[in-house]
Amino acid sequence: MEELPLDQVRTLLAVVDEGTFDAAAAALHVTPSAVSQRVKALEQRTGRVLLMRTKPVRPTESGQVVVRFARQLARLERDTRAELGIGDGQGPARVPIAVNADSLATWFLPALTRVPQDPPICFELHREDESRTTLLLREGQVMAAVTSSPDPVAGCSVRRLGLARYLAVASPEFAARHLSGPLERDLRTAPVIVFDRSDDLQAAFVRALPGNGPGTGAGTGPGTGADIGPVRHRVPTSEGFRDAVTAGLGWGLVPEPQALPGLRSGALTALAPDRPLDVALYWQQWKLHSPALSAVAGAVVAAAAGALRSAP
Repeated sequence: MEELPLDQVRTLLAVVDEGTFDAAAAALHVTPSAVSQRVKALEQRTGRVLLMRTKPVRPTESGQVVVRFARQLARLERDTRAELGIGDGQGPARVPIAVNADSLATWFLPALTRVPQDPPICFELHREDESRTTLLLREGQVMAAVTSSPDPVAGCSVRRLGLARYLAVASPEFAARHLSGPLERDLRTAPVIVFDRSDDLQAAFVRALPGNGPGTGAGTGPGTGADIGPVRHRVPTSEGFRDAVTAGLGWGLVPEPQALPGLRSGALTALAPDRPLDVALYWQQWKLHSPALSAVAGAVVAAAAGALRSAP
């Protein structure tokens, strides 16, 4: 493949960020025709369709690769100018990061307080399920992600952070009303709290119980299989999820740091004290020499070592 002209690469990124060719033209101070010609020339040079001409436009899979390259290029240019003392006047370094809600609610924010702020760094957090944070990396929307995937996204490095432990809990009143029989049977029909349609944690826990197997329950639905009951309350915040379980709306898997206070006070009861569910977390980031990104990575890895469990 021929060398990619930087003006065409930057134009593609502008179109993706602005959403339309006209908006990109205004941001770049060129005509919409010039924007269209640059994108077409880049597509001809790569031999691939890079944009879906929707409103707003969306990058194709090949377009995502070029967009990620464009963002990395912009970051390298910015860091180089800063190191040379010829800052571009655009303010503090910006580090976009994808992180799952439970990490965000427990250990991740304290990690960011460890990041040196000289020079200043702005954090741009994208909340996403740990099984889907790598999608944002692949699309070039973020520079780093907390993820459950050990498989590196192209152009990224991976470091293991540790194990996030979840405990199956319910309010004592809920347990007495719905879970008086064998747990592996009752959990397949009892009301349950899920984070969203893609949350498979509760179903995975039920599948792992002795005597159970995939697809043995009564309910069906995207992301949750057929291993938990049909009454599924969706609560899309970590704190709200815990509060919904404590209030007795259903049972659920709550991060250990959030569950322990309720277990100690008696507001929650452990459903299977000897069967926690551990989720391995990883840190993926661009393979890019960036002082800001390196500082964030160091702080996150150090904080995770103290907050997460080590592999057995």
